[in-house]
Amino acid sequence: MDLDQWRREGRYFEWQGQRIFYRDEGAGEALLCLHGFPTASWDWHRLWPELRAHRRVIALDFLGYGFSSKPLPHAYSAVEQADIVQALLAHLGVSRLEVLAHDFGDSVAQELLTRHGEGRAGGFDLRAVCFLNGGLFMEAARPRLIQYLLLGPLGPWLSRRLSFPRFARSFAAIFGKHTRPSTQELTDFWRLIAYGHGNRLGHALIQYIPERHRQRDRWVAAMQRTSVPLRLVIGMADPVSGWRIAKRYRELLPNADVVELPGIGHYPQVEAPEAVLAAVWELIGRSERG
Repeated sequence: MDLDQWRREGRYFEWQGQRIFYRDEGAGEALLCLHGFPTASWDWHRLWPELRAHRRVIALDFLGYGFSSKPLPHAYSAVEQADIVQALLAHLGVSRLEVLAHDFGDSVAQELLTRHGEGRAGGFDLRAVCFLNGGLFMEAARPRLIQYLLLGPLGPWLSRRLSFPRFARSFAAIFGKHTRPSTQELTDFWRLIAYGHGNRLGHALIQYIPERHRQRDRWVAAMQRTSVPLRLVIGMADPVSGWRIAKRYRELLPNADVVELPGIGHYPQVEAPEAVLAAVWELIGRSERG
């Protein structure tokens, strides 16, 4: 499957006047896939055939990402994206689901898990959550320089000047040494970012970093208290949220379930899809057995 086919086979859902791109395929229990910054649901394409063979798989492009609407100015947040996810699940009639999340999607998953524990989950039953590389605990994450610059006063100026060569160099550097994306893969990722002038939104989308600091205690407390099975699958060569996140996960969570992927960087679902699939199916199988 190529990116154009991915788009053609998707659908759109309207949320507060904005169009949200999503894919919904397969049958059975629902598995919700939440992508990261700055990419989109296309991140899951290498897992998609296997996932949809065993699950009803739902993946969306968050507002401001991929083929979804990209309003500006807009106050983007993980909390708002969780609202959108809940609205989409209600629209699709989903009441039970598992979650597979990555990067910024980890924050959305943390918010959903927190709402589940608070009894504000919109009626859905959360069965399991599998986190991939992401800033689950900001004290252990190491954001890139460009992320800090986007947060500063030069952020809007930098966003307007983001180009494919700059993106490609920075993006490839967070992959493992032997699993870096091809030129075609980098081009596809860039197409998603630049679609609808989304390359001008970096400074607005990156506001999830201070949000992570604000929500940190609430989200971590929910992870510590929950009875929902959790697993972290972590590319250990990731310079942003690799081994430090794994270490902190074990420190903070009782009976921490961590699957380490040596030599893999920030995008395990792209770099090591078979290992991610094995870890996901093991978690789901265990949660089904109770």
